Amino acid sequence: MPENSLAVEVADLTKTYRGPHRTPVRALRGLTFQVPAGIVFAMLGPNGAGKSTTTKILTTLSRASGGSARIFGLEVVRRPAEVRQHIGYVSQGASTDPLLTGTENLMLAGRLRGMAAGDARARASALLNEFGLGDTADRPVGKFSGGMRRRLDVAAALVHAPRVLFLDEPTTGLDPEARAAMWSEIRRLSAERAITVILTTHYLEEADRLADDVMIIDHGTKVVGGSPDQLKASLNGDTLRVSLVEPDAERVRRAAASVFGLRDVVVESEGTSGQLVARTDDASAAVAPTIAALEEAGVVFGAVSASRPSLDDVYLHYAGRSFDRADSGTDASQSGTSTSESAESGSAATTARHASSKGEAA
Repeated sequence: MPENSLAVEVADLTKTYRGPHRTPVRALRGLTFQVPAGIVFAMLGPNGAGKSTTTKILTTLSRASGGSARIFGLEVVRRPAEVRQHIGYVSQGASTDPLLTGTENLMLAGRLRGMAAGDARARASALLNEFGLGDTADRPVGKFSGGMRRRLDVAAALVHAPRVLFLDEPTTGLDPEARAAMWSEIRRLSAERAITVILTTHYLEEADRLADDVMIIDHGTKVVGGSPDQLKASLNGDTLRVSLVEPDAERVRRAAASVFGLRDVVVESEGTSGQLVARTDDASAAVAPTIAALEEAGVVFGAVSASRPSLDDVYLHYAGRSFDRADSGTDASQSGTSTSESAESGSAATTARHASSKGEAA
């Protein structure tokens, strides 16, 4: 295995699907990024942004339309079998068999990796204990809680001691307690195993709390990247938010323009609700004049808040829309990308099962 300080190198990656009525849908549009070895790297973006498509290409489950991708210097397209030896992959859906026990599932994963039966059993026992599942080793996985099944999915991906672990939306559908437990496991894996973790998520808090480095991705391209603290620090000043009722966007903009010190003003509206978001050097001092300007303009508004910059503010600043509204997939282009990723997900699942049957599962 070649030594390389970069765990992942992606250059000008593109992916085009056949969408409804055979129209092409561009899921990735020249995506370029690098991931240093040994960190937790989060691809943060709304549903359909291209995160899962990127993960499937990097884990050899899908082929890019263009560009290049390398794992520790190994080209994903030219050397897929070697790449699979060094990566683990946890998909969005459960990957373990509910009719088998935890031990049987991990032994199966080990055997598919070419391990002898005795070694696979020993490895399964060690991983079950490591993930706090030792007491349930002989229980059918179908009787596990959602959080337990997710931990078992991660354990199965680690059976062959990979150098890079891909986690595709690992906490989707988990309750807050199970999500917090999964966050602890991810932090532990990074710290204790010195493993590179590539995490896709559409949870802002998850990226903020877990990642050493974050890449915000939208519409198949990189919007901005850096550590959470660096990204938030790039937005000088405070954030002022005002919820709006049946907003007239132009009227709101004119009112905001009259308030000294407001900048980077964004007005979002959807149906009968919306929001005004702006940057200012001192949000608390800007609250009163902003309220006065809105009232004078006849704008109906609700809650007003002032805060330090968050990742949501970073996304709004660089992508031009708030994260929550982007994640709802209300605009046509976003919905089209989501559809294409769903189709790719089904195709990748078939590819993964086929690779597993030959002992090459990612």
